[in-house]
Amino acid sequence: MRIATWNVNSARSRAERMEDFLVRHNIDVLTVQETKSNEKNFPHQRFEELGYEVAHVGYNQWNGVAILSRVGLEDVEDHLPGQPGFAKDPAKLQDLEARAVGATCGGVRVWSLYIPNGREIGDRHYDYKLAFTYALAHYAEDFDGEHLLLTGDFNVAPRDEDVWDITLFDGKTHVTEPERQAFEMLLDAGLTDVGLKLAHEPYTYYDYKSMRFSKGEGMRIDFQLASAALAEAATDAFVDVAERSGKGASDHAPLVVDYQLKDYDSVR
Repeated sequence: MRIATWNVNSARSRAERMEDFLVRHNIDVLTVQETKSNEKNFPHQRFEELGYEVAHVGYNQWNGVAILSRVGLEDVEDHLPGQPGFAKDPAKLQDLEARAVGATCGGVRVWSLYIPNGREIGDRHYDYKLAFTYALAHYAEDFDGEHLLLTGDFNVAPRDEDVWDITLFDGKTHVTEPERQAFEMLLDAGLTDVGLKLAHEPYTYYDYKSMRFSKGEGMRIDFQLASAALAEAATDAFVDVAERSGKGASDHAPLVVDYQLKDYDSVR
């Protein structure tokens, strides 16, 4: 089973690129982040015509997550158990945002996740980011199935090597100790960073600013975290860096992992 994760930075703007990517790499399951679309405007039909079932969660022009699967799509959940909400005003209702969608695809419990950015250290959004990651770690600890996959844009670089120059990130989010400790909780819950284990390309994100991509100045903030049984089945992985190049590209590159699952008959 070939599973990819990709922050597309607007599904409507990049629907054609998504279609081309699915066909070019023969993807079985694609998890998508930052669809920036509500349910009505998400291009369901384009992917359904390619043979994919679609689960999408989107409320407005911000955030948004989806799973596209041609190996089944069962038991869809439109938010993470224990998922915290957010509002700028702490006195207002903290609404759930479109940051998590889960489904069982070919026997694997897959989550597409867009973890909050955090904005700035000390911002309420930074605390929200930590709370969201804690909730995710607790979910992983309590998961009683064999095959669990947490995928998406985690907005954290867990190691100094995961950014092009750690000295430039002093006093900034994505590399702080609390964020890294929260990410480490996911690994402590029994998950394996299969992209780190198998992919050779170091980065998955290149900012549009300052010609970061052409300079090779990126970050590794997109992950596939697999439960022990699933991680053992991972055989290969790569980052499609070429997808980041060219006019109209997202600022993220897709991370693709192959899993050789027992008793699974690929449709490829």
